Amino acid sequence: MESSTLSPETITTAAPLAPHERIRNAADISVIVVYFVVVMAVGLWAMFSTNRGTVGGFFLAGRSMVWWPIGASLFASNIGSGHFVGLAGTGAAAGIATGGFEWNALVLVVVLGWVFVPIYIKAGVVTMPEYLRKRFGGKRIQVYLSILSLLLYIFTKISADIFSGAIFINLALGLNLYLAIFLLLAITAIYTITGGLAAVIYTDTLQTAIMLVGSFILTGFAFQKVGGYEAFVEKYMKAVPTVVSDGNTTIKEECYTPRADSFHIFRDPLTGDLPWPGLIFGLSILALWYWCTDQVIVQRCLSAKNMSHVKAGCVMCGYLKLLPMFLMVMPGMISRILYTEKVACTVPSECEKYCGTKVGCTNIAYPTLVVELMPNGLRGLMLSVMLASLMSSLTSIFNSASTLFTMDIYTMIRKRATEKELMIAGRLFILVLIGISIAWVPVVQSAQSGQLFDYIQSITSYLGPPIAAVFLLAIFCKRVNEQGAFWGLILGFLIGVSRMIAEFAYGTGSCMEPSNCPTIICGVHYLYFAIILFVISIIIIVVISLFTKPIPDVHLYRLCWSLRNSKEERIDLDAGEENIPEAPEETMEIEAPEEKKGCCRKAYDLFCGLDQQKGPKMTKEEEEAMKLKMTDTSEKPLWRTVVNINGIILLAVAVFCHAYFA
Repeated sequence: MESSTLSPETITTAAPLAPHERIRNAADISVIVVYFVVVMAVGLWAMFSTNRGTVGGFFLAGRSMVWWPIGASLFASNIGSGHFVGLAGTGAAAGIATGGFEWNALVLVVVLGWVFVPIYIKAGVVTMPEYLRKRFGGKRIQVYLSILSLLLYIFTKISADIFSGAIFINLALGLNLYLAIFLLLAITAIYTITGGLAAVIYTDTLQTAIMLVGSFILTGFAFQKVGGYEAFVEKYMKAVPTVVSDGNTTIKEECYTPRADSFHIFRDPLTGDLPWPGLIFGLSILALWYWCTDQVIVQRCLSAKNMSHVKAGCVMCGYLKLLPMFLMVMPGMISRILYTEKVACTVPSECEKYCGTKVGCTNIAYPTLVVELMPNGLRGLMLSVMLASLMSSLTSIFNSASTLFTMDIYTMIRKRATEKELMIAGRLFILVLIGISIAWVPVVQSAQSGQLFDYIQSITSYLGPPIAAVFLLAIFCKRVNEQGAFWGLILGFLIGVSRMIAEFAYGTGSCMEPSNCPTIICGVHYLYFAIILFVISIIIIVVISLFTKPIPDVHLYRLCWSLRNSKEERIDLDAGEENIPEAPEETMEIEAPEEKKGCCRKAYDLFCGLDQQKGPKMTKEEEEAMKLKMTDTSEKPLWRTVVNINGIILLAVAVFCHAYFA
């Protein structure tokens, strides 16, 4: 990490400090320490004051959350440090179009709260694969989807987040990349493994606040340094590095000059790097998968007190999603203006010198800005912000991944597992996840010409569309049946994976060294590929469903849109297996006499929330009432009107933003 070759305007002191020596002052260190103490305190408070000794408590926060923690948690689990690093990096490389990724969510958050969640709640499910099992019957879709979701978590979210957090720590503290990763995961794992969803949601809320405050301050500093918005637009177009030839190779001009369409969201459909039809349609498909069918997001919504709280939480998250464009993408572009040599380097040897990869250094745009611009104390705050966003998205993913594993995969291996065993299995699984994710980090480092955000989106667009298609049809088209859905998922997956493998085998290449992947495979932009894959999946699902016999309505009451308000008794398609206690809350436990526990054992139980005494057994009537409460989607008319109006305003805002920057 040599920083002796800074561009002239940044050298103000006699000898420039190496980035990691800047943090070593009392103000920064104390801020970081205070931050960790507060997070741990909130985590512990949530841990001991909420019910996490049961599966419902650990995985669904006991169905008691109000709207503002939900909105904050949706935002925090969506915006990881991968966003800080990735959005700012792609912004530095290619202008504001990546902000369009974030704004697309405004529409889908509304779809989530008004269309999808009511159905999930009426179906009474904890995980998304469980919904598909009730809707289609059979086990194979549920297992396949659980496994695929876990793979997607590992390949996109976890590894990208870990990698970007590590870039940050590496720049700030000068630690080795892998040591940095190890430290991060240790802290994160401690409170996810012990705390459950409530702890995750409360710490998320705290971290959203810190994240927003910190990034607002940084954006202010950055714009002030550049000299306002007009100057920013003008200077960005001129931010070209001085070193553009390396010995005898001179680099093509389009590789290092900012794109002519940097300040447009909608770009040319054929030559643009994010073509506009892809941005509107392709991206909506990915966002449908992510916002409406992804365990991490939906789990937050299912933990709400009632439907109005769900909708209010979704609207709040939508408003928060307006910010990344201004808090992440634009600062990334400013970073290119201020530190052109570093961030916009093109010569492989130069890039290697600045950030250790040959393909480009745009990933360090945001971290560099933090380390160079912020005054002492605030720099510590921003570092905590990065760690906050990293930890909050990791904790959410770990909690959701272990929910998927225990509720969908583990209960199939061990049909009669006790509640305690499920809790322990979920916690051990988190450890396994961490191991796999660390192993994947080197691949992330070099993919998609060093642009982290593009890497995440492209993998999603190869694997997400079939899932989106299945959920969409499951809810809106009751004619679709198990065979159709299953083969649609499998064939869609094969098409997507073949493209993904081709791309990794040939390498994605960079502007200097384009990859030699045949145009017919890699020539199709990944957002267009998502559209094609989605359409193919829908055709497969519908055609196969029409050739096989339909599912009778008696199995579908309250599981799809046309039958959402039916009052009849639903016979679940999986009713045949019900003799084995399915839902852990109904497992009968033989009352064992209380044995005495030693001190260590007591402490361990307290820490993991396994000590909470069994409540009195519910009577049949109470159980029925409980079930009704869990699947109730009624709202008070006043609040219903309030959230509906807000939803409409949010959609209007979304349209305005797209139009203004188009």
